[in-house]
Amino acid sequence: MKILLATNNRHKVSEIAAILSDEGLELLSLDDFPGSKPVVEDGRTLTENAVKKAVTPALEHGVWALADDTGLEVAGLAGGPGVHSARYAGPECDFAANCRKLLETLRGRGSSERKAVFRCVVALSSPQGVVRVAEGRLEGEICEAGSGDNGFGYDPVFYIPSAKKTLAELSVSEKNRLSHRARALQAILPVLKGIPA
Repeated sequence: MKILLATNNRHKVSEIAAILSDEGLELLSLDDFPGSKPVVEDGRTLTENAVKKAVTPALEHGVWALADDTGLEVAGLAGGPGVHSARYAGPECDFAANCRKLLETLRGRGSSERKAVFRCVVALSSPQGVVRVAEGRLEGEICEAGSGDNGFGYDPVFYIPSAKKTLAELSVSEKNRLSHRARALQAILPVLKGIPA
């Protein structure tokens, strides 16, 4: 079964491909569909964005499409940056700028304000635009300084107490077992496996 991973983020494509590597799926990326319509992530929720990112290319190209939207929700920021996580430091910012802004904003704050949840919502759209959604969560806290070189995004500043490591300090196999994205993909897997060949 062919599934389009509806993202331009190569880190996400690699991570999703690794998580789903044993499932017998043929995973395509937007690179396989040059000229695809860009999707503006203007939803008010992670679910709205994930659904929009899955449905748009599914309808455009007549394929099954899988997309996600992920947000970091920090207690001391009233659940922010949330749906704005990718652009927290500004519209053209990079991962490092987002992490810097987060660490600066939380400087001097106590552990209760550093509690955080990574939420990942995945949406799977049929070629006709019928959508199924699943969510994965990972609880942790924002550390005072980044640590680790693996992963991307907020991984270096997201500490998992049970693992005693940041997401960026985990091995690829550890991350692909524990992460919010892995949990969301595991939740949608029965639907993926039920797609007729």
